[in-house]
Amino acid sequence: MTLINSPQAPAAVGPYSHAAQVGNVLFCSGQIPLDPETMKIVDGGIEAQTKQVLANIKALLTTVGASFGNVAKCTIFLTDLGDFATVNGLYEEAFGKHKPARSTIQVAALPLGANVEIECIVEMPI
Repeated sequence: MTLINSPQAPAAVGPYSHAAQVGNVLFCSGQIPLDPETMKIVDGGIEAQTKQVLANIKALLTTVGASFGNVAKCTIFLTDLGDFATVNGLYEEAFGKHKPARSTIQVAALPLGANVEIECIVEMPI
């Protein structure tokens, strides 16, 4: 197993790595909408938060030579399922024609007051 941290993604806010690679599978920790420079949740509501989460995931994937096209499974955590349509639209924009398996779950709260968190499992390119 190889533990991975991306210098382009926000630093972990706890005792964990951005991802763990086991063979050709990358298990990515959930990303919340932290600005990597300020380490603060971005302003602007669910749209801005979702865009930042997707940017953080993209930064992590780029670090390991992967892309959204390598993602096999995502889990989206929302504090309000009423935000589903907005998140879904931005997610579809980021992933394009690639449609990995996915679950979406409403939760009571997320770290640092975030409204959205996304984790993913990636098949590493050979």
